[in-house]
Amino acid sequence: MPIYILKRILGALPTLLIVSVLVFLLQKLLPGDPVLALAGEERDPATLALLREQYHLNDPLVTQYFRWLGGVLTGDFGISLRTNQPVLELIGQKLPVTLQLAAMSMIFAMLIGIPAGIIAAVKKNTLLDWIANIVALSGLSIPNFWLGIMLILLVSVNLGWLPASGYESPLVDFWLSIKTMLMPAFVLGTGLAATLMRHTRSAMLGVMSADYIRTARAKGLSTSEVVLTHSFRNALLPIITLSALLFGELLAGAVLTEQIFTIPGFGKLIVDAVFNRDYAVVQGVVLCTAVGFLLMNLIADVLSVIMNPRMRSAL
Repeated sequence: MPIYILKRILGALPTLLIVSVLVFLLQKLLPGDPVLALAGEERDPATLALLREQYHLNDPLVTQYFRWLGGVLTGDFGISLRTNQPVLELIGQKLPVTLQLAAMSMIFAMLIGIPAGIIAAVKKNTLLDWIANIVALSGLSIPNFWLGIMLILLVSVNLGWLPASGYESPLVDFWLSIKTMLMPAFVLGTGLAATLMRHTRSAMLGVMSADYIRTARAKGLSTSEVVLTHSFRNALLPIITLSALLFGELLAGAVLTEQIFTIPGFGKLIVDAVFNRDYAVVQGVVLCTAVGFLLMNLIADVLSVIMNPRMRSAL
C-alpha cells in the first residue's frame, strides 16, 4: 500500500506542474492593471515604476513564473497586493471555513442522497422510485442562490430560527457556528444529494442484478441483509469515488452560496481577488484547490483498494 500511494503521488506531480503553469498564465489575461489600482487616483509615473519594480512585474513571464514557483515550493505564495498580507496566511484563514462548509454539506448530501438511492433501487419502478427521481431532478434544477434566498426569508426572517448570514468560528462559539452554517450547508447539500442519489441508485441496480445476490435471496436471507450487507457494500466503490470528487469540488468554494450567506471562505476570497486583480491570491487559491482535488482523488483510490480485495491482491 505505501508503494501504491507513493506512485499515485508521483503521478500527480506533472498534473500539478501543468496546473501551476496554466494558473500563472491565465491570470495574466485578467483585464486591468493591479499597479494602477495600487497607485491611487494620481497614478504618478514614478510611483507606478516603483511598484512594478517592487513586485517584479517588469521581468519576463518566464522569470516571474519560476520566481513564483520557487517561492511556492518553499511555502512562500507571495504577498497580497491589496492587503499586504502573505497569501499563505490568507489561505490559512479561509481554508477552515471552506472545510467546515464542505464537510457539513457532504453530511447533508450523504444523509439524503444515499438512503434515497437505496430505496429507489429496491423499489424500482414504484411510486417511491418516481418520487425519489423527481426530488433528485428538482435538487439538480433549483439554483442554489434562489434556494438560499428562500430559506433566508422563511427560516430567518419569518421564523427566526437561524441567523440569516455571517460566520462564527467553532473555536469561539461552537453552536453558533453550526447554526450559521446549517442553511448554506443544506443549500449545497441538496444539490449534491441529487447527484449522489442517482449514482447510488445506478450502482445498486447493477449490483442487485448479479448472480450472487440472487443466490443470497435463494438462501433465505432477509431483505435488509441482502440490500445492506451484500448489495450496498459492493456498490460502495463508485459512491466513494463520487463523494470524494464532490468534496473536492466543494473545496473550490461555493461562490454564490458564500456571497448570499456572507461566508468568508475560498469562494468569496477568489471573487474579491479577481475583482481587485490580486494575482498572487488568485494563484494561491487556485493552486490549493487543485491540490485539494488531487488529494481527494488519492483518498478515493486508497479507499477503493481497501474496500476491494481483488484490487488489494493486484498490488
